[in-house]
Amino acid sequence: MKNNLSKSQIERFSRQLVLKNIGAKGQKKILSSKVLIVGVGGLGCPAAENLVRAGIGTIGLIDNDIINLSNIHRQSLFNSKDINKSKVNVAAKKLKEINPLTKIKIYKSRLNQKNIENIIKNYEIIIDGSDNFKTKFLINDYCFKLKKKLVTGAISKFDGHIFTFDFKDKKTSSLRGFYQEKEISDDILNCEFEGVLGTTASIVGATQASEALKMIMEIGQNLKNKILIIDLLNLNFRKVKFK
Repeated sequence: MKNNLSKSQIERFSRQLVLKNIGAKGQKKILSSKVLIVGVGGLGCPAAENLVRAGIGTIGLIDNDIINLSNIHRQSLFNSKDINKSKVNVAAKKLKEINPLTKIKIYKSRLNQKNIENIIKNYEIIIDGSDNFKTKFLINDYCFKLKKKLVTGAISKFDGHIFTFDFKDKKTSSLRGFYQEKEISDDILNCEFEGVLGTTASIVGATQASEALKMIMEIGQNLKNKILIIDLLNLNFRKVKFK
């Protein structure tokens, strides 16, 4: 990373550079950071878009799905012309149009026990936008093993949950510290049957991106040993502690 920002970088990021908590020092941390987004769906799309606009140096996108019509109402990087195309391919193209300087790596596969360690070891922060607990626990366990930072999001109906973990900190709890059951029904996260308001996905995904940026720059407070619970139907935001 160069000591000085280029003229175009100063202009592109001028509105966040003027923030006293960020400045050139914080921006250079953003530009050199590496973030992996698991799931390019309702959460992954707004998270990726916000991070690219902020200037993230490298973003990894992992998803093996194709775009269908029912995705469009909440997956903000896609439109009707993208139906039947690969999510990671379309997302990568559109993110490059937003910020050509961000390096984007795509993984057209499903995260599993065989490939997870080889993929996440190359990133400092993992954003979990997956839609099932098996994958969420898998990500949690390997982030714990490799001492990674993790931002987990979940949505259903009008509700959202967000967790932030820094596993380099021995006092940090984990997803298993909150969901103590060994197995949880994925019906809780099933948008097909339970439904979800599109703005719920946008707000939770953008908040995950914000949490990641704060961890990169080491500013503000995060959700260590807390869960942020969002109820958009009643416009209620609250943080709950857990051990």
